[in-house]
Amino acid sequence: MASRGKTETSKLKQNLEEQLDRLMQQLQDLDECREELDAEEYEETKKETLEQLNEFSESLNKIMSGDMTLVDELSGMQLAIQAAISQAFKTPEVIRMFAKKQPGQLRTRLAEMDRDVMVGQLPRNVYTLQKVEILTALRKLGEKLTPEDESFLSANASATLSHFEKVSGDLGK
Repeated sequence: MASRGKTETSKLKQNLEEQLDRLMQQLQDLDECREELDAEEYEETKKETLEQLNEFSESLNKIMSGDMTLVDELSGMQLAIQAAISQAFKTPEVIRMFAKKQPGQLRTRLAEMDRDVMVGQLPRNVYTLQKVEILTALRKLGEKLTPEDESFLSANASATLSHFEKVSGDLGK
């Protein structure tokens, strides 16, 4: 009797993660195909995807208010959706790793970017943007940042990311 609801909760969580993955993949695919689409088609498709994320976010809010056993597991997804909707994060890959609470993969991505920028394969402006996103995600996941990373983040964080940090901090209260 003690397992009542655990299977359903697990299945719901799996379905929600799959839906979030699908929407994040859709954003990533859209970003990768940007050159193949005209500006109007790109903006319309992106708008539709963000509307789907918003609807998904509203559904999560309803679930979270009615089923307290899912609150902790869903809060990460909620923050990732909020980041995507507010466009605090521009990189769907970072949003996905954040939603799945994968600090190790975020740190690996950061190391790859450090290497790529040093050999000239990654433009400095793209590097700075993505590093800020990854460091912000790591901080929100409770990871300890080095003093150098904290300094980099302070110097380069945008107003949008700062707003996301404040709003997502308010969610935890």
